[in-house]
Amino acid sequence: QLQLVESGGGLVQPGGSLRLSCAASGFTKDYSTIGWFRQAPGKERERVSCISSSDDSTSYADSVKGRFTISRDNAKNTVYLQMDSLKPEDTAVYYCAAAGEPLCVLARFLGYWGQGTQVIVSS
Repeated sequence: QLQLVESGGGLVQPGGSLRLSCAASGFTKDYSTIGWFRQAPGKERERVSCISSSDDSTSYADSVKGRFTISRDNAKNTVYLQMDSLKPEDTAVYYCAAAGEPLCVLARFLGYWGQGTQVIVSS
């Protein structure tokens, strides 16, 4: 059974930075395409970023491109989301999810999700 645990959320001022972590345990090699999603109150869930298991290629939503960076540390089975130049509209609960597909463009993220970590961007 794969388990995902997010951490690193919190309250930050506009323009600030946070680094979220997604620590995986269990069948990590079978589900190592990792996506970060977010959901704000009253809004649909949005895929923010993804890193593919096959080649570590990455993708970003237009709303975060140039501000967020996804990366992984295989030795720690952890994927990070570095969030810079944060805006109030980035406020949401952030979730990581794992998929068995080798590329982000194919990933469906059907089964494995973390519990989420709250990010609040406010002055």
